[in-house]
Order: sequence, then C-alpha cells, then structure tokens
Amino acid sequence: MGKLSIVRAGPLTSVQDLGRAEHRAFGVSTGGALDHFAVRIANLVVGNSPETALLEITLGGTRFRFDDTRRVAWCGGDFAVTIDELPIPAGRCAMIKSGEEIKMEGSRRGCRVWLAISGGIEVGNVLDSRSTDLRAGFGGFAGRALRDGDELPLGERPRPSSETGRLASWSAPREWVLSARPAPRLRVTRGTEWEMLTQKARNAFWRTNFKIGSQADRMGARLEGAELARRYQSELLSEGVVPGTVQLTNDGHPILLLGDCQTIGGYPKIAHVITVDLPVAAQLSPGDVVGFEEVTTREAIELFRARRRELELFQAGLSLRAI
Repeated sequence: MGKLSIVRAGPLTSVQDLGRAEHRAFGVSTGGALDHFAVRIANLVVGNSPETALLEITLGGTRFRFDDTRRVAWCGGDFAVTIDELPIPAGRCAMIKSGEEIKMEGSRRGCRVWLAISGGIEVGNVLDSRSTDLRAGFGGFAGRALRDGDELPLGERPRPSSETGRLASWSAPREWVLSARPAPRLRVTRGTEWEMLTQKARNAFWRTNFKIGSQADRMGARLEGAELARRYQSELLSEGVVPGTVQLTNDGHPILLLGDCQTIGGYPKIAHVITVDLPVAAQLSPGDVVGFEEVTTREAIELFRARRRELELFQAGLSLRAI
C-alpha cells in the first residue's frame, strides 16, 4: 500500500466521499464532498469506483507528496495545479511518480477542488462512509481537517489504463470539471413556506443579487441583500432540511444550506436549489454574488435524469478506453 504525505495542508483540506445520506433519519448529517458530481468524475478518470474517498481542498495553498506511482485527477474551481511545474488541467488524468509533489495554488474562480488518487484514500469506514464530519469530529483522518505532516494510507491501485503517458490526451468535458461560475443564478423550486413571503419579498427574491456574507462554511452560507419580509410571523415546528434548502432567518436574510447542514430546522423553507446546481453553489465564498431563478419540480427531475444519463455514458466510454 502506498502513502500520501501532506507537505502543506492549506486552509482546509479533508478526506471526503459521497457522504452518509442513509443515516439522516438518525440525525447524522449527510456530509461528504460538497460536489458529488466532481467526486464521481474525478474518480472515474483515474480508474476508481465513483464513491472512492478523495481530498476536498478549500482555497488551495496545498502540496502533497507520493511514495509510489499513482494516477491523479481533479475537478472543481479554477485552480493552478502542477506536478513538478507541469500544469495539470481539470478533468485530465496525470501520472505522478514516487517522491513527486502535486501543488494547488490560489483559485482564479471558485473556492474548492476535489483531488482523486488511483486506489483512493484508505481511512476507516464510519457509518458506511470515509468522509470527515468536521463538526462532530469523526470519520476521515482522525475526524479533523488535515495538517502539515499527516500521512494517509492509499488503497491498491486499479489496473492501469491503456494510456500510460505523463498526461492523458483526453479529458472530461470542461463544463463538468470546472463548476465555478461568475455571479451564478441558481435554479430553485419553491419551498413549503414560500407563501409566507409578502409579494414584495417574492419579487425581491427573484430580482436580487445576493452577496455571500462572512458566515459561510461547509454547513451553509448567509446571504446579504434585500431583507425579505413575511406576511405573518409564526412559530414553526422543526422539519427536515437538506443540502440546497434556502431558509429565511427571523431578520429576513436567507441562508443557503450545504452538505454539512443539520437534518432538521425551524426557519421557513422558501426554496430549494436543484441537485444539478449544487456543484455551482459549492464554489461560492464570501464576497461572491448569487441570484435565483425558478424551475418546476418536473424540470428539476428531468435535469437530474439527464445528468445521470450523461454520467452513465461517460463511465461506459471510459470502460471501453481501458480495454
């Protein structure tokens, strides 16, 4: 088994996979990588199964060293990524040799990257996942963010692909692997408490460009902009919330929930970001601007099905390439 050495961990780097969705009924956060699509693509590109554990890197500033030869690929924000000064584009499989380092510097757009390594990261499996729950302090590597000097065990390397060069000549589609967008407009469906908003507040929600405030992390982001008034004030029973839920606080400011969000909440749920736009939401950081546009539930389902079909075709194509 190989080993990955954390030379420089950066502001926030953690081990993640597709999370613990099956344990939400017991109050356990879904967690996992904030962009499941990026996880699947990066893993498939290096020959892993889609759910294999990898690294989630926030804001760059990282250096990782390998003690054997591995294939690597990354997806997410637009970062400068190199192996011994060789630029590695997003979605492109690259070979890294024993003793070499992969570096991720500051982002040109977006704030997060997912780095897949052939064989995956072999930390312990807790509640059917290797992802790090940073708030609860379990899973991943000692239940915490990675630090300089940490060493992570790597799994057995998959069978090599037919292409053995330093950098693959092919790549996953650019729009798949670079998810950050300038001033994005996230598509949402209406929430169960949408009717609590005044007509003026409803109009403002669609027309306002909200700013991501300083209170933003893997749990969610507070949005600054127009204060959204309610038609009436009412105490609500806590109900289920999920990544993508947009809640409205008592002071009239929305909160966009992300992967580490709680499983229930008592604030009004005014909207839900559709699944295929969660990768874009995962790239938002303080100071960024975001807006919303409405789609129907049927449209959201069709977009999700189309994305799933595209991923299945991509996976099938990769299996043929490996023959």
